[in-house]
Amino acid sequence: MSFDIHGNRRHLIGAAAAAVAAAGFGLGFPRAQSSATKPAEAWPTEGNLPPLVGATEWLNSAPLTGADLRGLRKVVLVNFWTYTCINWLRQLPYVRGWAEKYKDQGLIVIGVHTPEFSFEHNVDNVRQAARDMRMGYPIAIDNDYAIWDAFTNRYWPALYFVDANGNIRHHHFGEGAYEESERVIQQLLNEARASGIGAELVTVDARGAEVAADWDDLKSPENYLGLARTENFASSGGALRSNARVYAAPAQLNLNYWALAGNWTFENEAVVLNEVNGRIVYQFHARDLHLVMAPLTPGTSIGFHVLIDGLAPGAAHGFDVDDQGNGTVTQQRLYHLIRQPIPVAERRFEIEFLDSGVGAYAFTFG
Repeated sequence: MSFDIHGNRRHLIGAAAAAVAAAGFGLGFPRAQSSATKPAEAWPTEGNLPPLVGATEWLNSAPLTGADLRGLRKVVLVNFWTYTCINWLRQLPYVRGWAEKYKDQGLIVIGVHTPEFSFEHNVDNVRQAARDMRMGYPIAIDNDYAIWDAFTNRYWPALYFVDANGNIRHHHFGEGAYEESERVIQQLLNEARASGIGAELVTVDARGAEVAADWDDLKSPENYLGLARTENFASSGGALRSNARVYAAPAQLNLNYWALAGNWTFENEAVVLNEVNGRIVYQFHARDLHLVMAPLTPGTSIGFHVLIDGLAPGAAHGFDVDDQGNGTVTQQRLYHLIRQPIPVAERRFEIEFLDSGVGAYAFTFG
């Protein structure tokens, strides 16, 4: 898990998510029992659905409030997300699948987009992400963290399950527990006397970065590149706040260390390239490697070239590059750059930018 600039908001993955959820951290009300197979009376109410006021805008829907939703005999699933979060991206196929499968039985899915990076406050970016990711359900733009704070939430991603009486009955933080989560939905719909629920589980359609991580071979944690949070920077002189500085990358890196080459500036959220042909090098062990990147001037394109162990990636290329390692930064988003075929091994990743004016924010792995 990692903290963002606010110091108390975290991405959760794997065992860390399970541990936090089991401990009941991050909530201002009692923790629900975790088993969705228990009878309804064994799930204590965790509190009422907070009012969904404070959203700066709504997508795919007119504004909704907690009062609007109570008494409709509807079950509500609230999903906190931010569109560059790899942990949420891998959860998305299930949320999207539940929204489609149970919409006619009374499930209302509400995505609450609470931004992490500055550019995620741009509603046009969120709108484009929602289109690209096939999210047709209501989305609250929570740029001021009003809904986040009303839920006393601290995590991306987070799920809150609300029954037809407006009571929060279950929650889950992080990836995983998809069968349990769907059983909760089914149980709450049955309590609401919905028909045709059944016991079958949704079949998901995961694409690109949405594919579940290869946990057995995942030995690289996420790492932010901005000065506020970066770790394991290996270029000589270290990460320093300055207008511009020329860096060099060492010939070898230890696992999970990274370096810059060329003329770069460290900013709080990102490293910014000042001159062409700057490089970022990262020693990693994972099937997938992603990098959150952005052109600093909207509407411009930044070409790049990726190498793995000094060679074109070939069959190890990600969805945003070709087999020769060529790609283009055109949007402020997460880019999927490497997907290693079996066997997964420790590798040296390198990305060279053919144009200046790019910001690199965070590496994530899967």
